[in-house]
Amino acid sequence: MTNQLPRRRVLGGAAAALGGTLLPFAVPGGAQAQAADAKAARFAIGANDFRLDGAPLQIRCGEMHFARVPREYWTHRLKALKAMGLNTVCAYLFWNYHEWREGRYDWSGQRDAAEFCRLAQQEGLWVILRPGPYACAEWEMGGLPWWLLKQPGDAFLRTSDERFTRPVQRWLAEVGKVLGPQQVTRGGPILMVQVENEYGFFGEDLDYMRTMRRAIIGAGFDVPLFQCNPTNAVAKTHIPELFSVANFGSDPQGGFKTLASVQQGPKMCGEYYSGWFDTWGAPHRTGSPAKAVEDIKTMLAANGSFSLYMAHGGTSFGLWGGCDRPFRPDTSSYDYDAPISEAGWTGEKFKAYRDGIKPFLKPGEALPPAPPRCAVMTVPSFMLRESAAVFDNLPANVIRDVSPRPIEQYDISRGLVAYKVTLPAGPAAVLEAARVRDLAWVHVDGVEVGTLDTRHRRFKVDLPARSKPAVLTILLYTIARVNFGMEVHDRKGLHGPVTLTVKGFAPQPLENWEIQAIDFDADAELPPLKWNKGRSKGAAFWRGHFDAASPADTFLDMSAWGQGVVWVNGRCLGRYWSIGPTQTMYLPGPWIKRGRNEVVVLDLTGPQQARIAGLATPVLDRLQPDRDLPRPPSKVKPRLDGVAPVHEGEFAPGGATQDVRFAQAARGAQLCIEALDGFDGKPHAAIAELALLNAAGKPLNQTSWTIAYASSEELRKEDGSALNAINGQATDYWHSAYGGPGLPAAYPHRLILDLGSPVDVAGLRYTPRQGVDGVTGRIRRYRVYVGEKLVSEAD
Repeated sequence: MTNQLPRRRVLGGAAAALGGTLLPFAVPGGAQAQAADAKAARFAIGANDFRLDGAPLQIRCGEMHFARVPREYWTHRLKALKAMGLNTVCAYLFWNYHEWREGRYDWSGQRDAAEFCRLAQQEGLWVILRPGPYACAEWEMGGLPWWLLKQPGDAFLRTSDERFTRPVQRWLAEVGKVLGPQQVTRGGPILMVQVENEYGFFGEDLDYMRTMRRAIIGAGFDVPLFQCNPTNAVAKTHIPELFSVANFGSDPQGGFKTLASVQQGPKMCGEYYSGWFDTWGAPHRTGSPAKAVEDIKTMLAANGSFSLYMAHGGTSFGLWGGCDRPFRPDTSSYDYDAPISEAGWTGEKFKAYRDGIKPFLKPGEALPPAPPRCAVMTVPSFMLRESAAVFDNLPANVIRDVSPRPIEQYDISRGLVAYKVTLPAGPAAVLEAARVRDLAWVHVDGVEVGTLDTRHRRFKVDLPARSKPAVLTILLYTIARVNFGMEVHDRKGLHGPVTLTVKGFAPQPLENWEIQAIDFDADAELPPLKWNKGRSKGAAFWRGHFDAASPADTFLDMSAWGQGVVWVNGRCLGRYWSIGPTQTMYLPGPWIKRGRNEVVVLDLTGPQQARIAGLATPVLDRLQPDRDLPRPPSKVKPRLDGVAPVHEGEFAPGGATQDVRFAQAARGAQLCIEALDGFDGKPHAAIAELALLNAAGKPLNQTSWTIAYASSEELRKEDGSALNAINGQATDYWHSAYGGPGLPAAYPHRLILDLGSPVDVAGLRYTPRQGVDGVTGRIRRYRVYVGEKLVSEAD
């Protein structure tokens, strides 16, 4: 890796047409560069500008995912992008969306990416294509197909391992067949294609990036190729063969300065964050329009380009929503507080962005008016009077196994999985699984006795005494696969061994299981169901109807329900969970029929009322923590008395990521960082990201980490939860509480990580809370403790 500027290469034809020098990433090299020479004159990367037909092009781009927008509304949303002042749309491809089952590609209907490009071109928009193989984007497994997890191992995805690269090459070859004709070199709108995505967050194997680049070139792409990374990782995976862009939500000067340190060329922000995504159980996220417009103006005034992430977020329809690390499932609404809302509405934020962009338009360039809102209607409250118990509607096929394995080993992709085994007679005992992904309800002879919950690493439950053998059944629900970090190796299901432990005795394995699954495949189609009048006991499907005289958009109010999935006219809208913050589900008008419309709800915990209404506005920010799965109140307290710190010191001021090495490596299963004061003199502590380092200075695997204790966390005015410190996202952060009575809490602030098992820790990597002005919580003095158990249960 080098920070020197890449050697310039003068190309004939295209370079001459531009009257200047092209950089080496302007056209893929070798014979293909010569063949594409004349065509490349349409669009190329110059020394200081993007160039289109010989003239400078400042890219004003916005991200919009066609998979998250009803096909019937693609044109409406593209018109809105154009009206905001954008000239380009950035589009992800989600590999698993097009190849859910290995070798079966689907580009039809809602998946017609080529048609999306054609419509963008009709609206006068260029396209930047991001084909993966990895996308992230708060999408199921980051866009990687689940069937990759049939292979063994927890460290082969996004590496040069052939178990990954061979399927990737097949995928990208397929993409080339479908979207190659949409390149600007062939008369289409695609200007540039991204290679991988934010790989610097994940690894630093430059040969892997070169392999991915060769695969895209081999697929027939001859437009400029680029990679994106957050500002603090740009240099980590930069290679001269790829143009680099920086991703950030603040400090555009810092981002552009970093780009200038690794390459000569136009400056571009690949993802400028207009808001942020929501996770279940945390407050709704918003972004400041004033700050965003200021940053946009700064980028444009510096002759920079940008892509807004998101310009229009939309909805993760079906079961496509992903999961933040270590395990924080994302809401189905992907509104993102974007300037164009989930339902395509434009308002004050849109106007602020549009007004900020207007002064930078080219002479003679005018913005069209925003398209009108799509029609909205309310739906009177209606009852769902039929139900079908899940246990009564399991498929006939039964899988038998000695001990449960991840469901991918049974060719089950996701959904509901029922496990059954015979319990011997005996005294009260503790049932424990090696792992549970994701939530499960445990029954003995049909009576629920507890829940298992991967969010809190709760993999055990107390079982009552049994005077005779009993039937143990476990109903497991897979929510979503993690879309970020090493945790994308997220195999679902009940993982054995499953043991039964009687107090005073060694754990005994429970064996010879029967397994049945309702597999919600690519589009989460409903299984055949046996309907009954009235209420079913426990987890059940529910059915009802509403009538529509003139179909229009509406928002289904699910706040009285528990947790599950909704279908309307057989189409899966997505997941709901009454814990919030989202309490409604966006139902697009084109998916509603004139006359009777069938609604089916899967509810795993039971509704308060089996009733739904359609609202005219969404409810995106209403938390109901009391509706969550039962969880005993935490009595955890720090146990640091008499424990000597393994390291103490001072962080440097500013927002740069800092590596700290201990004088001697320490071994333990828990680590505490104790913040003693802050640079601003205020009582707040914050951490954007905390990684731990091994003896070689490399980050330790975080797959099994969780938060054992936090002295406080802000959960009222913003999402300052402690999990943000270990989720791999530098944009969010843990922040000590300040929004409640008697707050803020004073220093010291403590965060204790449970690492899952004893490991050797030789240092840490601290990323302060990001931002420029008014940032609180940047830690100055601190101590670090490592031990087997740094917390205790209070009396």
